[in-house]
Amino acid sequence: MTKKQRVVVTGLGALSPIGNDVPTMWNNALNGVNGIDSITRIDTDPYQVHIAGELKDFDVESYIPKKEARKMARFTQYAVVAARQAIEDSGLTIDETNANRVGVWIGSGIGGMETFEEAFEQLQKRGPRRVSPFFVPMLIPDMASGQVSIDLGAKGPNGSTVTACATATNSIGEAFKFIERGDADVMIAGGTEAPITHMSIAGFSASR
Repeated sequence: MTKKQRVVVTGLGALSPIGNDVPTMWNNALNGVNGIDSITRIDTDPYQVHIAGELKDFDVESYIPKKEARKMARFTQYAVVAARQAIEDSGLTIDETNANRVGVWIGSGIGGMETFEEAFEQLQKRGPRRVSPFFVPMLIPDMASGQVSIDLGAKGPNGSTVTACATATNSIGEAFKFIERGDADVMIAGGTEAPITHMSIAGFSASR
């Protein structure tokens, strides 16, 4: 029987309603800061839900060039930024000597819902030829892992877990197994979500 490899956490990254990095988020959590507030991303007048946990003071172009950011759905942008934080925190350098042993397993419950809404609006108003060629690649949940791999140069195991609100925890568990059984030396793992959209808010309201 193959000996199980020891697994440790070496770096952390986070974007959250109470902080756009781990130190800020942790300090605010310890001080009881509440990240739930009135929704600002969309007009919630038609809906029963008017509050949510939104990221605050987050400018994606401070992290990712505008041209590249436009090719990513918001949930993927968040994953790329948080993954960069985690790698920096870990002190790990990914290069050709270890890239094949560094994997990415980042999940998302609903992926690019905002991308779906925008594409559907284009379809309705301007016809199928006006739907972006980036629509499908931006929409699918596993694109977060894909873009993080491209951004960081990780060439090891890559995939995505979709298990609703348990997605991030399950993804970390999957990453743990890759290292434990020796399939990877490093895994960048977690979850990402950008669910504050018209369809999402309407859906969550209906499921009360």
